[in-house]
Amino acid sequence: MLRRLSFIALRIFLYFFGITVIWVLVLKFLPVWVTPFMLSRKIDAFKEDQETEIYSDWEPYENISKEVALAVVASEDQAFPDHWGFDFNSIYDAMTEKRKRVRGASTISQQVAKNVFLWHGRSFIRKGLEAYFTVLIEIIWGKKRILEVYLNVAEMGKMTFGVESASLRFYKKSAKNLTRAEAARIAAVLPNPVRFSIKNPSAYVMKRSNQISRQMRALGGQKYIADL
Repeated sequence: MLRRLSFIALRIFLYFFGITVIWVLVLKFLPVWVTPFMLSRKIDAFKEDQETEIYSDWEPYENISKEVALAVVASEDQAFPDHWGFDFNSIYDAMTEKRKRVRGASTISQQVAKNVFLWHGRSFIRKGLEAYFTVLIEIIWGKKRILEVYLNVAEMGKMTFGVESASLRFYKKSAKNLTRAEAARIAAVLPNPVRFSIKNPSAYVMKRSNQISRQMRALGGQKYIADL
């Protein structure tokens, strides 16, 4: 019985591994038009009798201003070009920081993994799968593709996903034409894009935008992400 259960468990693992690797391989080349998080937002809006239209417009990395790419790296994950999916220094700092509300330490890679492949929630199973998919996309996709997907699926406003749709809605122009200040403001709302507004920025958002602009300069500008 034990051998049979072990054999069944091995087959399940191999099927899971094969399916997930193929899934990640396919999405290395195809646009990610929809994610579980987008669908959950749509369902929540329907339940609350609010607007359910999702604003999402995929654009290749080459058609997006590198100021935006730099802005999200500067604000969300400055170690992105060098780590392998996990920033252990940030994780340690978050765990040891003496605050009532522990800050997050998720990298851009981890955020992409959970947004594209997983449901949102808090459980050990989901965190384990997040780590698994993070490793897969780091190995199979590489940094440039991970950042491209992030820039296209991250929530940047209410029912607004991706920098192109956010730029068209709030700046009335394509993401390839965004300035550094505009890019920094987009990055500034990422911690809570429903609460914070790109179009009508609060004093906090403007302050954070200026901080991100300074960090972008401190990193050396666009050359910081030139070799992804």
